[in-house]
Amino acid sequence: MNNENKNSAQNFKYKMSFYYQSTIIYFVAFILYAIIRGEFVENSFKVITKDPIIYFFGLIVVISLISLVYNIYKNKHLVIKENSISFVNRFRERAFTFDKIIRIKISRENSERGKGAFKIVRIKLKNRRRPLVIRPYDYENGNDLLKKFQEIKSGLEKK
Repeated sequence: MNNENKNSAQNFKYKMSFYYQSTIIYFVAFILYAIIRGEFVENSFKVITKDPIIYFFGLIVVISLISLVYNIYKNKHLVIKENSISFVNRFRERAFTFDKIIRIKISRENSERGKGAFKIVRIKLKNRRRPLVIRPYDYENGNDLLKKFQEIKSGLEKK
């Protein structure tokens, strides 16, 4: 059973929590501003529509909502198989085999503040000038992804 887990592909889905949180915060700020700027007249509430700040907040909410929907539609994730790493989204898949990897560099922790949240994995490939940069904590199960990269790194160093 353990051997079967190592040979199967592992999927790491991109975290969408930032997009959800920012959209909610922008929407709440928009509503609060509209309530504060509105007028209560004879048991009714009237929103002032000639305020440019309301339009600005509305634009921010719409842009945030569009980016959230686009990233949900994109369905970005990382797949690590027994001999390759694949970057997959709805439109395309880029796969890099382990034999094309020159080295994997995992950044060290310098501060206690982040506790791993800012670690970066750099993968240098034979056919690319610039390394691939991956932030493991941008993906769900970031600790597992970081451990998987450390396993791959140790496997490459043994060769």
